[in-house]
This record gives sequence, structure tokens and C-alpha cells, in this order.
Amino acid sequence: MDASANNSSKTRTSFYRRLYVAWLIDSGAACNVPALIAATGMPRRTAQDTLAALAELDIDCVFSQQEGERNNAGHYQIRDWGPINPEWIATHLPAIKAVLGYS
Repeated sequence: MDASANNSSKTRTSFYRRLYVAWLIDSGAACNVPALIAATGMPRRTAQDTLAALAELDIDCVFSQQEGERNNAGHYQIRDWGPINPEWIATHLPAIKAVLGYS
């Protein structure tokens, strides 16, 4: 895998961003929009759009509302990875982060 951000297409970076966001959610590192923003530095709208786009990869990501809370208090969880292998993501995480420009 080429980890150079300069050689990465818009399609690759978009795909890797989706994989990385799903991995952050599934690993428990970032399970809501503010945590995703903190972990990645991406704007709120990009984080929200990326979450919505997970379904395009057949990744089943759902939001679980906390009981008794208002204003979308809760967390996202991955119920099914579809055709994506999360072990591949974990193995290639340094290269994925390099393509995305994340440290």
C-alpha cells in the first residue's frame, strides 16, 4: 500500500476516511461526533457526512440514544462490517493515517 498522501486520489482518501471512522467507532476510540472531531480534526460536517456514507460501503453503523437524554446524547456503534475486514484496517492503520494526514 502506498502511504504517500501526495499520490492518493480523492476516491482513496474518501474510502480510507470512512474505514478509519468506522474503526474509531468500533474500537471505542471515538463513538460520537465530538470525539470523531477531536480524534481526526475533521470539521463537524465532514464527520457527519462520513458517518452517513458508511452505509455506501455496507457498514451497518447505528446511533444508540442514551435513555432519558436529549439532543442526540449517545454513541455510534458498528453492528456489521459488511464486506469490510476490520482486521485489515487494524493491520494497515499507520498507512491509512498517513494517507489521511493524521498523526
